[in-house]
Amino acid sequence: MATLEQIQARMKKLQAQAETLLAKRAQAAVDQIRELMIKHGLTTADIEARAKARREAKAAGRRLSNGVAKAAAGVKGKLPPKYRDPKTGATWSGHARPPAWIKDVKDRTRFLIDGAAGIALNGSGAGKATTATRKASAKKAAAKRAPAKRAAVKKTVAKKAVSAKAPAKKSVAKKAAAKKAVAKKGPRAKAAAKRAAPSAATA
Repeated sequence: MATLEQIQARMKKLQAQAETLLAKRAQAAVDQIRELMIKHGLTTADIEARAKARREAKAAGRRLSNGVAKAAAGVKGKLPPKYRDPKTGATWSGHARPPAWIKDVKDRTRFLIDGAAGIALNGSGAGKATTATRKASAKKAAAKRAPAKRAAVKKTVAKKAVSAKAPAKKSVAKKAAAKKAVAKKGPRAKAAAKRAAPSAATA
């Protein structure tokens, strides 16, 4: 069986062989690239310029996708989009602070979205639509709250009924306790209780 030192020595040899193989492959790739550059008349500056153009195209694609995402978010928001940037696809509802792409524009009609242009020409169409949607949402909310209100009313009625019954039960219990006490004391206490009862009734 091999010792630890022998195994480590083999590992070093294998590592050195792997490094030489990698270096040979890299050199072969570099040689092939040089041949292709000479054959097509390219320089490293040409390669860098094309790589830079690709990077810029990817960045522009990301900006465009972000604009589309913002447009989708604008549609989901409270107010519908009214203006759209034809370059990036970004939208603006016409409220709050204007974005940079429309901030300095004097005539904003060319950025209007088709549906928004019709609303702007008709006047208060958007206002009517928003009030109708608000009324519908208010009705839905009231319908959701109604069962909870009914349950609360039932609970309060039940509590009042229980609280009204409680004093009656207490007075009945007091009378029963008084009768028991009289029964324990004997006939003289009964006679005294009878005498006191008519006077209490007259009072």
